[in-house]
Amino acid sequence: MHMEKSTDLRKQARSAFIRSSAFQRLILIAVLVLLYGFFYLASPSFRKYTTLVQICSNMYYTLLMAIGVTFPLITGGNDLSMGTGLICYSLIGSYLMRIYGWPLWAAILITIGMGVAMGAVNGFGVAKLDIPPFIMTLASMMFCRGMGSILTGGFSGTWPDGAEPGAEFRNVFRLIVKTDTGRMPVPLGMIWMILLVIIMSLVLNKTRVGRYTIAIGSNKEALKLSGVNVLKWHIFAYMICGLFTGFAAVTYAATFSNITPGQGAGFELNAIGAAIIGGTAMTGGSGSVFGTFLGVLLISLLQVGLPFIGLNADWQLLITGGILLGAVTIDKMRNGK
Repeated sequence: MHMEKSTDLRKQARSAFIRSSAFQRLILIAVLVLLYGFFYLASPSFRKYTTLVQICSNMYYTLLMAIGVTFPLITGGNDLSMGTGLICYSLIGSYLMRIYGWPLWAAILITIGMGVAMGAVNGFGVAKLDIPPFIMTLASMMFCRGMGSILTGGFSGTWPDGAEPGAEFRNVFRLIVKTDTGRMPVPLGMIWMILLVIIMSLVLNKTRVGRYTIAIGSNKEALKLSGVNVLKWHIFAYMICGLFTGFAAVTYAATFSNITPGQGAGFELNAIGAAIIGGTAMTGGSGSVFGTFLGVLLISLLQVGLPFIGLNADWQLLITGGILLGAVTIDKMRNGK
């Protein structure tokens, strides 16, 4: 009798683990290890240190957007305005410095502030006006795309580079170290990315912000009945997304020398896809910032690794789509939906 009870408990524990998001993240880690091993064995060129630097550099702005959009996704929403918003805010920050002579720190604050403001607008539209997240953020996407081009006259933008004053801000993300064999790039930005992943994981799992974000996606009406100001916390989830889109805009400006109007559409799809691959439920109610980090790492690994085995970017989209479909299928299976 005791043996049967112990066996049942083990079965229940195993079943609970398989249904947990931790199981999905474990599968993702295994896929990452296998994929990296495949590229490592298939291409001697992939084994270089510069490849790791490239994988890290490809992640920065996508990871920041993905961390941000994890919060609206958990509420059962979305944000399609991140990609064009990123370009719009970067362009306007550049315009303020080049045309009006604003200092770098002020341009950075305005760039981030515009992201937060757009997040608040999206959140208000979704939470207060009850506009479907897809429609609200699609309209914001179009607005950002048009606003960036109109305010800058359709011209490309650049942030300080080379010997210009303020160009040192790029060193926050990529540092060049002189060695006996030459100049070695150090992906310094990964330190800040990992710190942000840790901080936002704690915010999601250990603070009122995270608990209410999850509760909105799980049972919004029950949260209202408990006396919580759901409107405020719902808008706040979108403001977090806007804040990280602003961070991504600054990171993009620091990583690339040219910012072109009309770009950005599609950037948000990688971020949203990474969050879902990392275990954030499309229906809301659950998610993981660490899982989002793993999802972005997988997409970046595919982007960098596939050309080493002779496949172009189209294959990356195809494979990422397949992985995304698999992640959603696993999520539905483990939740019994």
